[in-house]
Amino acid sequence: MNTLYDRVNLDCAKLITCSYSTSFSMGIKVFSKKFRSPIYAVYSFARYADEIVDTFHNSDKEYLLDQFEAQTYEAIEQKLSLNPVLHAFQLIVNEYNIDRELIHAFLTSMKMDLNPIDYDRQTYETYIYGSAEVIGLMCLKVFCEGDEKMYDTLKGEAKALGSAFQKINFLRDIKADYQERGRVYFPHVTFDQFSEKEKQQILEDIYQDFEKGLDGIKKLPPGSKFGVYLAYVYYINLYKKIKNATVFQVKQERIRVRNRRKLVLLAKSAVKMKLNLI
Repeated sequence: MNTLYDRVNLDCAKLITCSYSTSFSMGIKVFSKKFRSPIYAVYSFARYADEIVDTFHNSDKEYLLDQFEAQTYEAIEQKLSLNPVLHAFQLIVNEYNIDRELIHAFLTSMKMDLNPIDYDRQTYETYIYGSAEVIGLMCLKVFCEGDEKMYDTLKGEAKALGSAFQKINFLRDIKADYQERGRVYFPHVTFDQFSEKEKQQILEDIYQDFEKGLDGIKKLPPGSKFGVYLAYVYYINLYKKIKNATVFQVKQERIRVRNRRKLVLLAKSAVKMKLNLI
């Protein structure tokens, strides 16, 4: 990652991440410098694939995703791409030996979004694994820097945290997913009949993921711990807001943590880290 071309492409990945997500970009900014570009690259790759299936409604999404997949593997093999996102991503895949299975699982979940699915428990878990848990595992590969023992130890916690983040996203975006894309990801849940009981059951499941994920955060290397913890703090606050909201509110508005609140949470989290309370 020393050539001008590499640096320019990694800068593009940073721009994409900061443009699409304030929560993750703020978390990445508090990583040790060596981890920032790799995580920007992973996020921008995932973001662009997601963009294909979520927003390019007047295009042939299946064709675009197939092209994106083929170009991804070509970039990894050739160690070069003229697509800035894919060039940045292949740098990280090759440097940190990210498993191809993780990439395949992610792209498989993206393909699941091309057509409406009535999710059952199996397809729901398959989608969660590919769309979120593997992103946590890719990031963990970076944080472990080749320490396979550490990676194997923390895999379960990394998957749980990614799962919690994604399930919160599903609740936050349930209106848009249903009205704009015809999706409800939760098994055997319909938008019109979504109830308080179902919401609480989903939240209990998410809380268990958060608890397991927090255990893993505490074991992360110092250079990555603060950033991952900060993302956790943002999402646990979003979890609390959704928990305190009515089902009607969840179905009518996109509940979010405001940027001013995020700055407060950043300051509080920094104090906890400094006092070794995490």
